[in-house]
Amino acid sequence: MFKNKRITLKTKILGLISSLILLIITLLASVFAYLQAVDTRNQVEQLALQAAKSISLMPELRDAIEQEDLETQFRPIAEQVIDQVNAANIIIENRDKIIYSHVENDIEESGLDDTNDLALLFGGSNIFEVERSSGSVIMGKVPIMADYGDFQRIIGVVSVEFLETDIYRNIISRIKTIVIASIVILMLGIIGGIFLTKSIRKDTLGLEPHEISSLYLERSAILLSIKEGILAIDQNGLLTLINHSAKKMMNLNEERLIGQHINDVLKNSKIEEVLQTGKTMHNVEILLNDIVFIFNVIPIIKNNQIMGAVSSFRDKTELKNLINTISEVRAYSEGLRAQTHEYTNKLYLISGLLQLERYKDAFDFIQKESITYQHRNQILFNQIHDANVQAILLGKLGKASEKKITLEIDPDSHVDPLPSNIEVTDIITIIGNLIDNAFDAVTNQQSKKVLFSITGFGNDIIIEVTDNGKGLSEEQIDTIFTLGYSSKGENRGYGLFNVKRIVESLRGTIEVHNDKSGGAIFTVYLPKKAFI
Repeated sequence: MFKNKRITLKTKILGLISSLILLIITLLASVFAYLQAVDTRNQVEQLALQAAKSISLMPELRDAIEQEDLETQFRPIAEQVIDQVNAANIIIENRDKIIYSHVENDIEESGLDDTNDLALLFGGSNIFEVERSSGSVIMGKVPIMADYGDFQRIIGVVSVEFLETDIYRNIISRIKTIVIASIVILMLGIIGGIFLTKSIRKDTLGLEPHEISSLYLERSAILLSIKEGILAIDQNGLLTLINHSAKKMMNLNEERLIGQHINDVLKNSKIEEVLQTGKTMHNVEILLNDIVFIFNVIPIIKNNQIMGAVSSFRDKTELKNLINTISEVRAYSEGLRAQTHEYTNKLYLISGLLQLERYKDAFDFIQKESITYQHRNQILFNQIHDANVQAILLGKLGKASEKKITLEIDPDSHVDPLPSNIEVTDIITIIGNLIDNAFDAVTNQQSKKVLFSITGFGNDIIIEVTDNGKGLSEEQIDTIFTLGYSSKGENRGYGLFNVKRIVESLRGTIEVHNDKSGGAIFTVYLPKKAFI
């Protein structure tokens, strides 16, 4: 089977240019040739008439006719006129016959015909086309007038003839010039077309139109499939491309974004800086619309000039949430290991007391631990019915035991399984970060206590975490939920920011204030019903 061969752009352009030039040249040459033929014929007719008139007015002609010596007296004049106007023949006729012909030697031949009537009878001048033995001729016929007293009499007729073959030969000569000029113009057009195709292929990087079309369709499909945000700007900072994911992440609803300046669409995006420096930006964190994005920006360079820039970005908050979730799971695992280690030590203690036959001390220790865990388990398993919250608290209890922190669960805590609109990752982030923040707050306290409470009465789920730390200043209360704020060093400050972001996404609220006895109280209100 034969594959369909596509016509190249070069062939299309050269074919189109050549066809147009050839068509235009053919039309113009045809019109010009026709006008030249008509004009040349008119000129020959007028020249024949004017030459005949000039000869008819010569006194030498009248004298030669009266003396009947045209051959001797008039031939030199006739030869001179023929050389000047390139006529085919000059004929002198009287009323009876041809008395002189520059070409025909037999002057006795009768020359009377219908063309002489206008000149001989009425003294008129005219142009005729007649047939001769040598071919068709164009004839200018003028009467010869002689003075007879007060009157003039027609004594003969002058005819100046031009062969049509000579006229056509002259026209063909001019048409050849036109054809040569047309061929030169056509060749120049083809050469220009070749240079044009080379310039176009250079601009299109050597790609054919069908290849460009395929690349465009592939680019559109790729942009729709990529979950990361993609945008591009030109050398003036104007937006030339933005995909659906970028609009969604940036919460951009305007349809006519293309052509707007990047700073008008995304303030403080730092993308335009690449146009000035020409340096690539890798993994730069930028805060836009209260969301942290990780930007990668690459300049577009052509002929050592920056023509624009392309940027890809992703939401760091989602990535951070995933990392936090993984960290929480790891923390739960470490907490369980800590509990296992603690229980092992307690078992060793009980084993030692039994070996020393200190049965009463072992019994008292077991009794004390049993009461403590029964009280805790009573709250954890009988009052808190959500398995995810139970798992989180078990992990945090182990972590608190490892850090020598007393984590108490409010005896009044009670909650049913959480509604489906509150996802596992959401509750892990909220409870985990609040308890971890409380652990950090009591680290330097002599008595380290953290109280956790969760209730599900009414329309809201209320989560409260209280610590006995130093509390918060007014400035800290105003900025504690700001991204990047932390009193614990660099690369921190994401926990409480994420808590607030998730709470607000669930249409809830979070409050913070200082306890009268010292420490801080964080309270979260989450509506049970999802807002549509």
